[in-house]
Amino acid sequence: MSETPVQPAGSTRPAQPRPNAVVAVLALSGITVSLMQTLVIPIVPELPKYLNASASNAAWAVTATLLAAAVATPVAGRLGDMFGKRLMLLVSLVLLVSGSVVAALSDSLVPMIIGRSLQGLAAAVVPLGISIMRDELPPERLAGSTALMSASLGVGGALGLPAAAFIADHYDWHVLFWTSGAIGVVAFVLVMLLVPESKVRSGGRFDAIGAVGLAVGLVSLLLAVSKGADWGWASGTTLGLFALAVVVLLAWGVFELRTARPLVDLRTTVRRQVLFTNLASIAFGFSMFAMSLVLPQLLQLPTQTGYGLGRSMLTVGLVMAPQGLVMMGFAPLSAAITKARGPKVTLMIGAVIVAVGYGLNIVLMSEVWHLILVSCIIGAGVGFAYGAMPALIMGAVPASETAAANSLNTLMRSIGTSVASAVAGVILAQMTISLGGTTLPSENGFKVVMAIGAGAAVLAFVLASFLPGRRPADAEPAPVPAAPAAESVH
Repeated sequence: MSETPVQPAGSTRPAQPRPNAVVAVLALSGITVSLMQTLVIPIVPELPKYLNASASNAAWAVTATLLAAAVATPVAGRLGDMFGKRLMLLVSLVLLVSGSVVAALSDSLVPMIIGRSLQGLAAAVVPLGISIMRDELPPERLAGSTALMSASLGVGGALGLPAAAFIADHYDWHVLFWTSGAIGVVAFVLVMLLVPESKVRSGGRFDAIGAVGLAVGLVSLLLAVSKGADWGWASGTTLGLFALAVVVLLAWGVFELRTARPLVDLRTTVRRQVLFTNLASIAFGFSMFAMSLVLPQLLQLPTQTGYGLGRSMLTVGLVMAPQGLVMMGFAPLSAAITKARGPKVTLMIGAVIVAVGYGLNIVLMSEVWHLILVSCIIGAGVGFAYGAMPALIMGAVPASETAAANSLNTLMRSIGTSVASAVAGVILAQMTISLGGTTLPSENGFKVVMAIGAGAAVLAFVLASFLPGRRPADAEPAPVPAAPAAESVH
């Protein structure tokens, strides 16, 4: 255990009497936040009409959420370590509810962007929840519970898509946001009643300069990645943002290494176990999101293309929904393998399964059941991987830095998904066919994206192979090795 001046979890205070309730409430909170990510997908084509805005401006309703989440996740994680993870979890849920209400009351672009930004600020719920589990659950429950919490990201997204499509088809679009707000209120109340506050704190002073620097660097990077296709990859705006991101993030890194209590302990992040887990997370984020881009388009493209299936958005949601259930269903198996063989093996198995899923998708894409099968296989692989990543991170950092480290890992996945969106967008925009005067992505374009998704999974496998082998403490709640380099900073 780290030599933090606070009382470690479980040292003298009574054991948590309701671990099942804690796990259920935290998983529900994770599902609630992941619902927010898919909430607007069914209404994206109609947003310009709803908001009286151009299509490019209406797209900020999606981009704003991505940028807010990228900034909020590491900041909320660090604040959770300092002042209380449950406190920051509750703050995140309040932001989610507030954003839902603002969006539900909006009929123009600016309020919608504000509401979606507030929703994005709640993105740290999952890493905070995993960190609470480390502090509050008995050792034998930790691996399975963290795997379940990680799977909540996929469950919420997969189940949210058909539900959002149904609501958008049958009710006023504002109902989508009233619904997310109501679910957020339920999650907030349950956390208040059933989740205890951890006594594991790092203390210290918040690194405001580091937070601003990281925010500027991340926003510049992700804005260039997400909007580069619209602005032009060689445009002055895009290249300027990339250059600003490089300069700011390099300066931020130097500052973080020199400050006494940094926002992100870079000495910890370069430990082999943390570094290669985060690199594998970027590759997995890329690989998972590639499927989320390809399958909906294949399902919705007209049958006249010869490869499109001409289905509705509701059907898309129903086809994608089993993936989330598979992720949750495989969480116990992921935990069992982690306990028996270590999280490194679990992560590598997940990478192989995802690569196989994409390989099958290249040859099986002509029937609805083909896509259901592929999404379930990839979902199983992602479930394995996402269950292993928190165990790897928590096995290499002190308990007082758990929330910050898990939040950074979540951010790495988000960067992977953003890059996947940009790369797939470029490929599908370049490899096209013409149908009735309309330009559509070609079948080969989709196959190339799936091949790249498989390659990203293989890359994640290779990166995972560099992780340290299993130690007996890998599945314990506080498997913290001696870390003099990190401790010297604190």
